[in-house]
Amino acid sequence: MFETIPDSWRGALEPVLATAQARQLGSWLRAEEDAGKQVYPPRGCRLKALALTPLDSVKVVILGQDPYHGPGQAHGLCFSVPEGVKPPPSLANIFKELETDLGMARPDHGNLARWARQGVLLLNNTLTVEQGQAGSHAGRGWDTITDACVAAVAERSVPSVFILWGSHAQAKGKRIASLRKDGPHLLIESPHPSPLSAYRGFFGSRPFSRTNAFLEEHGRGGIDWRLES
Repeated sequence: MFETIPDSWRGALEPVLATAQARQLGSWLRAEEDAGKQVYPPRGCRLKALALTPLDSVKVVILGQDPYHGPGQAHGLCFSVPEGVKPPPSLANIFKELETDLGMARPDHGNLARWARQGVLLLNNTLTVEQGQAGSHAGRGWDTITDACVAAVAERSVPSVFILWGSHAQAKGKRIASLRKDGPHLLIESPHPSPLSAYRGFFGSRPFSRTNAFLEEHGRGGIDWRLES
């Protein structure tokens, strides 16, 4: 169920994966799939965010809520979809802000793996979902595991950027004791890029240029946010 934990994340995750809650999550997921329910993303992709972004290379953390629940959309990176899949509305708004912020043309696809390989941890709070049922796997135990991932980054002394879009991501940030506004990291908070809230302060928040300015100031090098085909 948890697939193979990437080596760089093993020390941070093994204690929480050994808990009864994590075992219950695994048993529940297997039961759901055995009952014929379609779970996204498919097996082999559920820890893709950790596989593409080793702990020691994390520069930026972007937090999502749960995976897309439509066929072919979720592939293990928050807000991202495979090439050939139309970007959902929130991702389209992210690209709109990227264009305004950095003057970059909007990408012709929604695969954010290039960001992940540069050190952008694209992590959902809940790592699985039932087809057509948004939020269906929330509260089953994933949040404890993903909290441990966020804490592992926040506890490092090397400065990183945490981009918290919307109330769910911001609430998750507040649960991490080592993620403080007076710490070594930059916290960028704004409304969610969803069409329901993007005009309340997401647009114009300039998260991409602010991230790069901070990383460059601290000698970590900025992110190349372009998404070439």
